Amino acid sequence: MQFDFDTIYDRRNTGSLKYDLAPKYGLPEDVLPMWVADMDFRSPECVVEAIIERARHGIFGYSEAPRGYFEALEKWYKERHGWQIQPSWLVKASGVVYALAQAVRALTEEGDAVLIQEPVYYPFRQVVEQNGRRPVVSGLVYDNGAYRVDFDDFERKIRENDVRLFILCSPHNPVGRVWTREELERMGDICLKYDVLVASDEIHADFVYPGYKHTVFAAVKPEFEQNSVILTAPTKTFNLAGLHISNIFIPNPVLREKYQKETAKSGMSQLGIMGMVACKAAYEGGGAWLDALMEYLTGNLAFMRDFLRARLPELKLVEPEGTYLVWVDFRALGMSAEELERFIKHEARLWLDGGTMFGAAGAGFQRFNIACPRAVLQEAMERLEKAVRSRT
Repeated sequence: MQFDFDTIYDRRNTGSLKYDLAPKYGLPEDVLPMWVADMDFRSPECVVEAIIERARHGIFGYSEAPRGYFEALEKWYKERHGWQIQPSWLVKASGVVYALAQAVRALTEEGDAVLIQEPVYYPFRQVVEQNGRRPVVSGLVYDNGAYRVDFDDFERKIRENDVRLFILCSPHNPVGRVWTREELERMGDICLKYDVLVASDEIHADFVYPGYKHTVFAAVKPEFEQNSVILTAPTKTFNLAGLHISNIFIPNPVLREKYQKETAKSGMSQLGIMGMVACKAAYEGGGAWLDALMEYLTGNLAFMRDFLRARLPELKLVEPEGTYLVWVDFRALGMSAEELERFIKHEARLWLDGGTMFGAAGAGFQRFNIACPRAVLQEAMERLEKAVRSRT
């Protein structure tokens, strides 16, 4: 099957968070947005057709998941990730960040310490602080152009701060690590040793580059299965973020009951029917589309890597093992975080996610979203080159 990832769609005036808010933030009208993590590709046709078919019914009352919903998830996770899920484990939610906030409230008490690994997806810190918990950072170590876990620091921070919950980002956003089974086992064993629960955000699990393999945290050991909440969604994989659907797996019935009680307090019951219809259709019929997309993204990554090496060697790409987000080291330009933000937005006319958003360790870095047509990526790289050269 042939899939088109080269067509440039005009997303302006569609209520797009990515494209329609530049004036609100005082950015140039022609700024090129490569920030928030949604893609500039149409979702698989099977998803579009399923939504249209459901819309034709014309009645949109209170709804539960369509027949075959769990079976679609079960097949996907078994075939793609080697993980056998059970129906009783599934709790649907409107989104991974929402579910993560619920997990923080359900599984910890106010004032408890929650461990995160910065630089990391910024809502992790937000859901900890906004719910009256205390973030503890065990920073990832940047060494020789790659990131690794400092296991001694990881254990020490847990022990000294009486950490109750660890929020794992797997694959990691923004640094692009796909944790090995051995790394996951070592982190998980430390958490078991100190009675620390694990909430594993695996929303990027389907975006792994050749040579790497995503391992579901709960699949590493039976003990991990009973000590974790696994947060998943089809929204990154199939570009469905606006449909608000995620699938949370909690094998431990005690933890699941705590999570469900917390969710009930928020007044959340049924989800929107279109999100569930889209999820089922995507997992049933979107596999070939995703495979083609990964080939295209691998090509985008190669283009960006080659461009930086040949034309902007002072900028260092942190080689991603997964995700469609690319972390780039700008520190050789010698700018402060504030100067770099101004430079990117007003001289290069690019809208990226600045590194400090992901924690202090992100200073001097920028995150690029490369899930766009190659021509858009080329335009972004050429804008960046022109801006850098104008200063040298």
